[in-house]
Amino acid sequence: MKSLKSADITAVILAGGRGSRMGGQDKGLVRYQHQTLIAHVLTAVSQQTGQIVINANRNRDEYAALGYPVVEDSLNDFQGPLAGFLACMSSVKSTCILTLPCDGPLLAPDYLQRMMQAKNRSGCDIAIASDGERMQPVYALIPVSLQHSLQQYLAAGDRKIDLWYRQHSIELVDFSDQKTMFTNINSPEDMH
Repeated sequence: MKSLKSADITAVILAGGRGSRMGGQDKGLVRYQHQTLIAHVLTAVSQQTGQIVINANRNRDEYAALGYPVVEDSLNDFQGPLAGFLACMSSVKSTCILTLPCDGPLLAPDYLQRMMQAKNRSGCDIAIASDGERMQPVYALIPVSLQHSLQQYLAAGDRKIDLWYRQHSIELVDFSDQKTMFTNINSPEDMH
């Protein structure tokens, strides 16, 4: 297996949700500490890679104004993160996608590097971040070659992310030293 390099990876920022716990607001565009949540995420991830795609199902023009390609889910009705994974897998030119949510503004500065090293070291299909206690499923490094598997899984009506992961070999990547990375802004109370 050929060793993965950062040029083989496109970061996918997931901003395609309903935002139900945020009162229906588009979470990526919610303001937090003087800028939108997605602006925080873009600042952090753009220091790790220039290949970035935003997965969004609403406010596409506002996201496009940020200067990165915007990819909409191919499935209707907000089918969850896996639908975002699938849409982006079919639109990128790289061999892997590195996923992260739009509402996690405290991304580790070496997120891409550590995920890539773990995948290269273990030879796993999918590398998934862990906070040291639990898997953090929307922080993952996934080869685009699993697109067909994901398509079949979603076509069968399944949406549980961890069940799809279990169909493949996975490696948990320990970010217990960077636990704040998994702090996400889910509700207005989290804004303070």
